[in-house]
Amino acid sequence: MKPAVPKKLPRSGLAWERLIPEIGAANRALAHYDGVLHAVPNPEILLSPLATQEAVLSSRIEGTRATFGEVLKFEAGEDVPEEEKRLDIQEIINYRRALRAAEVALQRRPFNLNLLRELHSILLDGVRGRDKGRGRFRTIQNYIAPPGVGIEQAMFIPPEPNQVMEYMDNWEKYYHTEERDGLVQLAIVHAQFEIIHPFVDGNGRLGRMLVPLFLFEREILSRPMFYLSSYLEAHRDEYYALLRGLDGPERWNQWVAFFLRALAEQARANTEKARGILELYARLKQETLSLTHSQYAVPLLDHLFRQPIFAPSNLFNLKDMPSKPMVMGLLRKLRGAGILAVLREPKGRRGQILALSELVNLSEGRKVV
Repeated sequence: MKPAVPKKLPRSGLAWERLIPEIGAANRALAHYDGVLHAVPNPEILLSPLATQEAVLSSRIEGTRATFGEVLKFEAGEDVPEEEKRLDIQEIINYRRALRAAEVALQRRPFNLNLLRELHSILLDGVRGRDKGRGRFRTIQNYIAPPGVGIEQAMFIPPEPNQVMEYMDNWEKYYHTEERDGLVQLAIVHAQFEIIHPFVDGNGRLGRMLVPLFLFEREILSRPMFYLSSYLEAHRDEYYALLRGLDGPERWNQWVAFFLRALAEQARANTEKARGILELYARLKQETLSLTHSQYAVPLLDHLFRQPIFAPSNLFNLKDMPSKPMVMGLLRKLRGAGILAVLREPKGRRGQILALSELVNLSEGRKVV
């Protein structure tokens, strides 16, 4: 297999009329989801668990095995003795950090290749691949193959390294053009990025991160909170097969149709999950106020939604929290009402770890706490 020589953008040969049903469905679903985002007070707090879940699933497509719960337990102070699992968790935390950094940056400047390299540097900070051109476009030939398999048996070989900058310049120009439909353009932007594979490592995670960033910058969504990896992870084989088969107009039409269906279905799923979180917050707000009769009830609940698995000690020094005895008293009432579950009792130097179980289970989509 020789290195790929993809055509530059824009793409020709798209069957626009044939794609109209998928284009319409995806745009409607995203508009509906954005309506829910507008209705969520403090989405950076209430939807924080979904951002973590997206980071988990995007990294899982690349082979990590850490779970949503393990990430939250690690951040709460749970020991992780296995080095591989620690690296998995750090990759997930880096993904979330990069997404937040991108949102801040896009409020000041348009997306560009310098920002792309900055995000890559954050993604690979202190994890596997950190010594593989972190924050820099590749200058060596990379390839896609199962672990331990050489380039001669590669499933795909991206363009030669001396062509990367030329392709990325063309990619950036297309990113900022006005295509007939923004979601079709996003499908092409994502696929072309994965074909170029401009970095030695981290291309898959960064390519998926482009989805919410593009939707946010184009004002299709009011926040860069769109979680596509659940659909892609569930359809992993089809996702990769379509990406690797992009060698002509009909294959590109198939890819765009798949991507639009993914956006539509995931937008509907995200809408339901966001609504579920909003309803849970409203109910727990009333329950917490009734239980505690405290002015600190709502600030406490906000902290629990931001980090639904936590060590009580993490709350003691927060500026909007009361004294340590008062915090512990509030938490005891929530435990007694079954709102909080104990994941680890204190023992020696190991502190207690609690969980807002309904939110953890809702984010996971199954009962785990």
